[in-house]
Amino acid sequence: MRTRLISARSGPLLAGLLLALSAPALVVAAPQASAATGTAAVAEALKKGPVYVDPRVGAQLPPAAADALAEKIEDAGKPVFVAVLPAAAEFPQDKVLAAVRAETGITGLYAIRLGDGFRAAADRTVMPGYAVQNLSEAVKTGGPVDATTQLNTFVDQALGQAKGSAPASWGTTGAGEGAPVGGLIALGAVALVGGGGAYALVRRNRKKKEEARHEAVARLGVVVDEDITAFGEELERLDFHPGEPGADDAMRKDYEHGLDSYEKAKQIMASVQRPEEVKGVTQALEDGRYALASLDARRQGRPVPERRAPCFFDPRHGPSTEEAAWAPPAGAARTVPVCAADAVRLRDGLDPAVRTVDTELGPRPYYDAGPAYGPWAGGYFGGGMLPGLLMGTMLGSMMAGPAYASDFGGAGSGFEGGDVSGADFNPSDFGGGDFGGGGGFDGGGGW
Repeated sequence: MRTRLISARSGPLLAGLLLALSAPALVVAAPQASAATGTAAVAEALKKGPVYVDPRVGAQLPPAAADALAEKIEDAGKPVFVAVLPAAAEFPQDKVLAAVRAETGITGLYAIRLGDGFRAAADRTVMPGYAVQNLSEAVKTGGPVDATTQLNTFVDQALGQAKGSAPASWGTTGAGEGAPVGGLIALGAVALVGGGGAYALVRRNRKKKEEARHEAVARLGVVVDEDITAFGEELERLDFHPGEPGADDAMRKDYEHGLDSYEKAKQIMASVQRPEEVKGVTQALEDGRYALASLDARRQGRPVPERRAPCFFDPRHGPSTEEAAWAPPAGAARTVPVCAADAVRLRDGLDPAVRTVDTELGPRPYYDAGPAYGPWAGGYFGGGMLPGLLMGTMLGSMMAGPAYASDFGGAGSGFEGGDVSGADFNPSDFGGGDFGGGGGFDGGGGW
């Protein structure tokens, strides 16, 4: 059983715990003064534990309730932060949430009970704004409610939706820097064992996340290498020489563009560390394939094709030539961009030549192979096109949920829940409904 031993303001006592290893006596936790005040004090505490209670409103969330709430969050291993604050001048309601997030510097879901009001906001990699707003409104419906009930209801729902892992800085303290959660500290040896166990749990969570990331990159690497190879073969098939008879500057420019895209794709892939970075590779290949299609048309004396999305069924087929109706198994029909060959197959009642990838269940169409292939597909079908194309498929259903931003690499920051992003985060990526623009609380029902 986890023993919650010290409050955030007891940080200096850690040295004393080491001495307690040789002295089997109970140590009383003496409150320590902190130089930090206002939102800085809140942030300092939340770096060390998921729950902070300001001493002035300690009756709202008593120590035992705060302790249980913190343990619930830590057991789930999610980056959810909760603070109970007084409606005081140092906590202006239009800025407090963004200020706490900035000073904590950790991506996550932040909920604040300010006086009798409540608000929450999250980084988009953790939970999209609409989901935060829905959760917030749900716990505010029905009039005033006590802090213990409200915060537990919010956390219970949030833990099932929040993405990411608990920050590595947790595991050494209890529930915040407010009123001490426990009056007595157990034996120093027990404290160190408990703290070490919590830290080990966080490290295991981090390790699992890194392993999943490496596995996703490895799977994507196989597919992308095939794409790069196919592009190189297309370059060879064209067999274009800048000095050949009939070559003009437009052809040479297309060819140079294709070569540049080829080299760019290889360079990006060589340095990929995170799944979302693969999007840059397939963007380069999509751009290069259009250049090669333009070159081929010029050499054949045909009009340069319009810039269209790649063939939905396999981007290696090149730019699409038309739109066609298609429905995945047990799914609704929708219009997708297709190449000429797949358009003919569909008209003849045949299956299109779909790109398959290896999975644990054997070869599967890329759109039914899981979220790892989201960044790969996103580079080919940017501009918001892909979610609509994928309705009714496995990847499409995953992209439609709260996990879309992080699974698909759509957030753009590269930071996941629980990561330290620093204070220079983009406020537009941190919100909950009407919350945004640097921390405003207008709209959404207020506090």
